[in-house]
Amino acid sequence: MTPRTTAAPAVGVLALQGDTREHLAALEAAGARAVSVRRAEELEAVDGLVIPGGESTTISKLAVAFGLMEPLRERIRAGMPAYGSCAGMIMLADKILDPRSGQETIGGIDMIVRRNAFGRQNESFEASLIMEGVDGGPVEGVFIRAPWVESTGAETTTLASYDGHAVAVRQGNLLATSFHPELTGDHRVHGLFTEMVRSAR
Repeated sequence: MTPRTTAAPAVGVLALQGDTREHLAALEAAGARAVSVRRAEELEAVDGLVIPGGESTTISKLAVAFGLMEPLRERIRAGMPAYGSCAGMIMLADKILDPRSGQETIGGIDMIVRRNAFGRQNESFEASLIMEGVDGGPVEGVFIRAPWVESTGAETTTLASYDGHAVAVRQGNLLATSFHPELTGDHRVHGLFTEMVRSAR
């Protein structure tokens, strides 16, 4: 039997709303065993979690409606690795600069984010980014109604910036990007997160 530490880590993708399928495929390509998470018992069974892009307000409301918000906060407080892309970055932020009414976050990363900071859907763009912790040259960032990080606390490390704003950050077992690496076919960011999960086990 393969030891647990060398077996592929079970990484969930929060499947309430957003580009779940693309993250599942990218995680599998990066060496994880990817599973969808919609219920608290499914969350309990994973070693790490990806919170995908989508609409952060909708993800927030659905997490509350599905009884997942408190279990998510508890798992992250207990040290479960999590990675949020775009809306997922907003969900992992301790504070949103301009929240919608009733919008909650899971929190965990000591940062303030601004929603839709790079513009509307029709202002989406791609940019090559040097990202600390990712070898092999620049990462292609796909920005779609993307947030940026206004400020970070002392324990939060900026891994990549664009136009003077932090767009990839890490704090302990938590990783967040403004952009969507799952849409590019480049699985290095998911590889970085998979190794974070593996190390945390």
